[in-house]
Amino acid sequence: MSNFTPHQDLTFTVPLAPEFQELFTNAAQQFIVELTRKYRPQLKELLEQREIAQNHYDGGELPDFASETSSIREGDWQVAAIPADLQKRHLEITGPVERKMIINALNADVDVFMADFEDAQSPTWEGLMQGQVNLRDANLGTITHTDANSGKHYALKENPALLIARVRGLHLPEKHLLVDGEPVPGALVDFALYFIHNYPTRIANGSGVYLYVPKLQHHQEAKWWSDVFCYTENKFQVLRGTIRCTVLIETLPAVFQMHEILHSLKEHIVGLNCGRWDYIFSYIKTLRAHADRVLPDRQVVTMNQPFLSAYSRLLIKTCHQHGALAMGGMAAFIPVKDAGENAAILAKVKADKELEFSNGHDGTWIAHPGLAPTVRDVVAKYIGDYPNQLRVTRAEDAAITAADLLEPSGGERTEAGMRTNIRVALQYIAAWLSGKGCVPIYGLMEDAATAEISRTSIWQWIKHGKTLSDGRTISKVLFREMLAEEAAVVQEEVGAQRWQNENFATAITLFDDITTADELTEFLTLPGYQYL
Repeated sequence: MSNFTPHQDLTFTVPLAPEFQELFTNAAQQFIVELTRKYRPQLKELLEQREIAQNHYDGGELPDFASETSSIREGDWQVAAIPADLQKRHLEITGPVERKMIINALNADVDVFMADFEDAQSPTWEGLMQGQVNLRDANLGTITHTDANSGKHYALKENPALLIARVRGLHLPEKHLLVDGEPVPGALVDFALYFIHNYPTRIANGSGVYLYVPKLQHHQEAKWWSDVFCYTENKFQVLRGTIRCTVLIETLPAVFQMHEILHSLKEHIVGLNCGRWDYIFSYIKTLRAHADRVLPDRQVVTMNQPFLSAYSRLLIKTCHQHGALAMGGMAAFIPVKDAGENAAILAKVKADKELEFSNGHDGTWIAHPGLAPTVRDVVAKYIGDYPNQLRVTRAEDAAITAADLLEPSGGERTEAGMRTNIRVALQYIAAWLSGKGCVPIYGLMEDAATAEISRTSIWQWIKHGKTLSDGRTISKVLFREMLAEEAAVVQEEVGAQRWQNENFATAITLFDDITTADELTEFLTLPGYQYL
């Protein structure tokens, strides 16, 4: 029986279900109020700084390395020593904080499961709070699940994968929790609840509280997280470095700040990660006003494009210079039953991971356990018995310049590519509005990042009046014609029942609004959140 008493300074905008009341202990509520009052004002300033920087880019400037922090980039310093259980992260799988998925992911042949409160999770109150319950049970080792339809029972095996939680980005509010009449930042809700309910268990198991931090754009944002972590460790009287994070470099401005981000978090950071799908989205968004840097079809924007190759190699060199791990990106493919098709998929995954590990990455991501054996073979070839590739310094590389990181991409904009973008984005938005943040679509595991690429590409093509390979100008009218046609295709594919159940009508409206707006919507999840 829960002894839940609402904190006088914390307002719940929805009734709190009994199973979630145990999350909001008096101590947890007090912690959320303290963090919010202490760190929300500065967070607002940091988000304003993002807007100011974007205005400069919209005015014609390009991102670059900051002259005032050159001493950090040129300095000889190291991040804190990496804990033993974080040294070997060859293979990581990611997914939402859904109960069955957590068990399957922790039981997979991987080193790490990243449980995601962010891009793979639709931020419904129910989904997020159930996720906190699920991760608490996973850390305790007691998590089980019985499928209501099949009756199948799921439980943890011996020696499950290492659990790391990804909190929401700094831009996302939690509208169901208010302090002083304003929403608590979603990142602080995720962090506070995960920390307070799991740090005793994880310390008792000889580990720490391990996090992924997404979508940073500037080292001042990393410093904000460092302050939150230090305050938390002091408050709960745990050792400095009990909290360890890996930061995703998934925005274009952040690639110019990697030394500074590592330095700002050096007591807590263990590595950086090439969050490449979000990075492509950020390239489009940051350079939205630059007609000479418009990307081609999403399908040809692979890691072989010069700007993405430079990003991967610079991340490895920067991390290894300072004793931090350099994690690779996501293979979003899903295995299929047809043997020939599956062999082709696995060949693509192998080639992608060969490129990453030969470059010197210490680990990589997959979206499906069926890809694990293929990636393990690549790891064996490049890493062997080592826990990581910190010994690969890339010291012989020519210096990677801002021009390399901003290199325009070759390739066509095709009708087929535009129509695929429309079908993928429409299905993803509909699923997200229905509470699912991670969805298999046309053989790929799509999350918010890939939908963002799809819709911002079309927005930018319209904005600059680009042409398709057949000569037609891409306009709002052409987009709306294709949207109507592709919506009919999707309706046929998914069937009448799913079409009704999954908010497709709302998804079409939202997709149309943000793709034809004169100003680019920063994140589709912000207007989308109003519907949840």
